[in-house]
Amino acid sequence: ANTQGLVAGGLAGLFWSLCWAYAGQTFVILSLAEMASMAPTAGGQYHWVSEFAPPEHQKLLSYISGWLSTISWQSIIAIDSYIVGVMIQGMIVLNNPEYVPTGWQGTLFIWAAVIGIALFNIFAAKRLPLAEGIFVTVHVFAFFPVIIILWVFAPKQSAAEVFTVFTNSAGWPSTALAVMVGQVSTMFVVLGSDSVAHMSEEIQGAATIVPRSMVWSFVLNIPMTFGLLITYLFCIGDLQKAISSPTGFPFIYVFQNALGTTGGATALTAVILLLIIMITISSLASTSRQTFAFARDNGLPFSSWLAQVHPKWHIPVNSIIFTCIFTMAISLINIGSTVAFNAMLSLSTTALMGTYVISIGCVTWGRYKKRQFPHAQWSLGKYGFTINVIALCYATWSFFWSFWPNNAVVTPQNFNWACVLFVGIIGGASVLYFFHARRVYDGPVAKVRTVY
Repeated sequence: ANTQGLVAGGLAGLFWSLCWAYAGQTFVILSLAEMASMAPTAGGQYHWVSEFAPPEHQKLLSYISGWLSTISWQSIIAIDSYIVGVMIQGMIVLNNPEYVPTGWQGTLFIWAAVIGIALFNIFAAKRLPLAEGIFVTVHVFAFFPVIIILWVFAPKQSAAEVFTVFTNSAGWPSTALAVMVGQVSTMFVVLGSDSVAHMSEEIQGAATIVPRSMVWSFVLNIPMTFGLLITYLFCIGDLQKAISSPTGFPFIYVFQNALGTTGGATALTAVILLLIIMITISSLASTSRQTFAFARDNGLPFSSWLAQVHPKWHIPVNSIIFTCIFTMAISLINIGSTVAFNAMLSLSTTALMGTYVISIGCVTWGRYKKRQFPHAQWSLGKYGFTINVIALCYATWSFFWSFWPNNAVVTPQNFNWACVLFVGIIGGASVLYFFHARRVYDGPVAKVRTVY
């Protein structure tokens, strides 16, 4: 996820954009955590919009948020599976320079990855809490060996090069504009802490535990992310060689350049690959719950099938299967071209930021209008409105820059097709809403009112 930032912004651009991405995302996470405490449900953002939007706009805004959230999380699974598959190809290239990776082979690796991860989520669902604990342990204990090895063996950049030298290899009129475009890399890195919200219905005491988990998972990753990034930037070596590495991943070049051996670089890459697989297992669990929840409220086609819970395993197996099929279908694009698939990478950031803008915007408007919100066991108190406004500004800022192409000279090959996909999805969802969904989709709040 860092190549775009290295091309448009360079070493300093990547570092400083991570600084303001974390600063802005902090307010977003705080806002989402409070909403998760007010309404701890698997639906997440679309449920919160249904709860907090002005009554006259609640139904449509909730529906759009549900579609954006579904697409963003489905795209994240596609991205993670893509990274796993292509990283395996990169390891093959590392060990066999004569190997020429092809799109169809990469797609088969993607299929193998997502099928294996889906099977884990189905048959090992009861072991998911234990697996999460193992994931955290591996995450922490894998961090230090990688950092130490790079600092000991890799050639070093100067501090001036890392923190003050911005580069513009993307052809933009100014380096400042290049940095703005390249910051999408760091935006994607800081996303995802709200994923636990979609597991709310399987957690006891969710109104307290979920917001705490969201905030602490975000906060505890900050020093580790900066530690890894600073190490990576100091040890990257020749920037252009790293970007153009035949493995497709600059960090694999860094490992090989530091250790000077293929075996050592392969071992460190395998550690990173294992961590990404673990992340994808957790992400797929959250994604399937979000899809299940939206289908339960009749927000998606084939909702009755997607909303089914397996009678024996008590998990939304059909939503897991759908997530697997979605990734497999999208990965077919990789056979012919990586352009459209890369657009899905930007789309995941854009769509998720769109849900942040709508949900936080509704809460901000409600606070401005002095509306009475449900009690939150984890509350922002008197600072709520200020935090919400800052979060809304950052989410809007990120949403805007997510549509930009990485290169100034735009061609069909490097155009950021996320804007086309985004408009297409919103347009399609709107058509579906006006011709069908508005008669069957009322939003979760309407159901709550009906019951109580």
